[in-house]
Amino acid sequence: MTGDGEPPERLLGIFGRTLLTLTRTALPLAVAIAGVVLLFLGHGRTAAAGAGVVLLGAALIVWMINWFFRMSIESNKDRDREEEAREYFDRTGRWPDDPE
Repeated sequence: MTGDGEPPERLLGIFGRTLLTLTRTALPLAVAIAGVVLLFLGHGRTAAAGAGVVLLGAALIVWMINWFFRMSIESNKDRDREEEAREYFDRTGRWPDDPE
């Protein structure tokens, strides 16, 4: 137990979810905002504007990596459901969604 009565596992779960949310949304958003600010400050012609373009690209890459990771997790869930349906078919001789 921690000082406030919360079990440590629960606090780690809350911290992990918060960190995940920050990584998925706040990090790419903050980097993109910094990129836009640099673009405006650089007036499209200076090194600051170039850095802004790079930061916008980095924000896009971070967002895409997170999106691809979520897609792969969904794909794994689909495979698990398909495997369960195949096991059901092996036991009963019919698919789970077939009418009886």
